[in-house]
Amino acid sequence: MATPTTAKADMSDFDAKGARRRLRSDGSVELGQFALPYSTFASSEARHTFITQINPPPPEVDGKLLALRAHYEKQNDRLAEQMLALFAVVVSEDRIGGVRVHRVAPATPRPENATRVLICLHGGGFTWGANSGALVEAIPIAAEMGVEVIAVDYRLGPEHRFPAASEDVAAVYRALLEQYAPDAIGVYGCSAGAILTAQAVAWIAREGLPRPGAIAMLCGGGGELLGDSTFLTPSLEGFDPVAGEPLKLSGLPYFAGASTDDPRVFPERHPDVLAQFPPTLLIAGGRDFAVSSVTDMHLKLDAAGVEARLYVFDGLWHAFQIFPDLPESRRVYRILAGFFDRQLAA
Repeated sequence: MATPTTAKADMSDFDAKGARRRLRSDGSVELGQFALPYSTFASSEARHTFITQINPPPPEVDGKLLALRAHYEKQNDRLAEQMLALFAVVVSEDRIGGVRVHRVAPATPRPENATRVLICLHGGGFTWGANSGALVEAIPIAAEMGVEVIAVDYRLGPEHRFPAASEDVAAVYRALLEQYAPDAIGVYGCSAGAILTAQAVAWIAREGLPRPGAIAMLCGGGGELLGDSTFLTPSLEGFDPVAGEPLKLSGLPYFAGASTDDPRVFPERHPDVLAQFPPTLLIAGGRDFAVSSVTDMHLKLDAAGVEARLYVFDGLWHAFQIFPDLPESRRVYRILAGFFDRQLAA
């Protein structure tokens, strides 16, 4: 059994706001008189990234949606450059179904994937993530699987509201059905993109379109952000606990006016809708604020009779796979590629 420790924190224990961050230089986190060690199951690379790069937005942009968009665009630009240096792909802009997309094709495509395609839905709280953010999530999967990935720059809030993003995904999907069989099309997304993946399946079903062959949801489920992880994650990352209620998806500008009872908003609440889902892969980090929602989504899919597989990476945080130098990220790329390779029609 671990025992409390009284070792003092160092200067890494202060965040950009000057507030105390209870993170030590070895990755352990002070929880009162107890020091929570960093996961022994995580890699040394993950520990280093957890200590040095998992920080909140600077105070001048915190809580300001458009300023946050610019902040994360700079971060995604850097990550996209890193991805392009590591993975051999060809990127081009296009419009499919009237929607702006980026085509990410492997430099060396696998011949058996000529009749397959993946749709990538980026994260970003339904507020940011277009362009380089979408590429960060599409590039490694295109290279790992040897298949073309269509990264959709769907409409975002606060300029647009639900169901704009679902309409854009459905438009791209409908256009791709003219070239690909539905069971040869896969859809995946991270964070908001994971939620949009679930919403898109519900939207596609309501539109009377055939369901895709398989989907994957990373760091997000098909419902509201609820459960223990929404309260505990800040403490596990060394920050102050949540004061009051955590942020709810329904409180985002994109969902203003939308009914949370609408199965196209939160399909997780509707077993009859979930029963129409294709084989599903779910992935999250153990210190991900969305991991409770992800695990609950897995349970509900299983109860609905859907083939669903869940992976949780101990000690890893929300959207950790955007850092390509982590062994855990490379494992995620292999898991995604292998899942779609098994599930999609050849």
